[in-house]
Amino acid sequence: MNRASLDKRPDEVATMFDDVAPKYDVVNDVLSMGQTRRWRKVVVEAMDVRPGHRVLDLAAGTGTSSEPYADAGIDVVACDFSLGMLKVGKRRRPDIDFIAGDATNLPFADNTFDATTISFGLRNVNEPKKALAEMLRVTKPGGKVVIAEFSQPVVPLWRTMYTEYLMRALPAIAVKVSSNPDAYVYLAESIRAWPDQDHLAAWLQETGWEDVTYRNLSGGIVAVHRAHKPLDSTPDGGAAAIAAHTGPVAKLRRNIPRSAR
Repeated sequence: MNRASLDKRPDEVATMFDDVAPKYDVVNDVLSMGQTRRWRKVVVEAMDVRPGHRVLDLAAGTGTSSEPYADAGIDVVACDFSLGMLKVGKRRRPDIDFIAGDATNLPFADNTFDATTISFGLRNVNEPKKALAEMLRVTKPGGKVVIAEFSQPVVPLWRTMYTEYLMRALPAIAVKVSSNPDAYVYLAESIRAWPDQDHLAAWLQETGWEDVTYRNLSGGIVAVHRAHKPLDSTPDGGAAAIAAHTGPVAKLRRNIPRSAR
């Protein structure tokens, strides 16, 4: 892997996503062999929100991940740092509130949302722990976070096959279906470099979230993590938790209950 190719500034990453915005959702369906829709459905079910709740959907891109909430009559804010993505989404779904924002410095007040979610975007944030702390800050006490992110396949043979697909087949397919295949080389490398399920669970705990669980999808290609904000959490709880954390966090290998998928 070319580690240098992952050293992109936030503005460079935003520009990359601007470039692929028009065909982003179609290309994702092709590259995942249609699995993205199933993965997103699991996220919505894990969120378990209803009309009257307010949801923050981070790294929402064109709003595909926000649509199920809007369609159910739930107040959802689609937030992303790519203006190109937001423009495509707003044209398609003018009824959804699209807001430009940096995940490490969210433009929202403390305790604003009943639930916060981010799907396949946390690994593109330069400081993911800071983003987790910001999500904690803007979520109401007792509220939840649900994160879907590419992870590490749990079976060694499957992991090897998946890695080969990422680094060989995915870029080749992207050349045929994407206007910016280099962006998908970057995305493949970012997936390969991303920490495993237990590391993300530990980060959630370190930043102040509690009741952390996760569920593997597609053999661990994707993991859906869920956690809650403590009822007695203070506005700066996430930052305080990071500052106070001095030791390792116990590994977690618990699945999100299927009744709450």
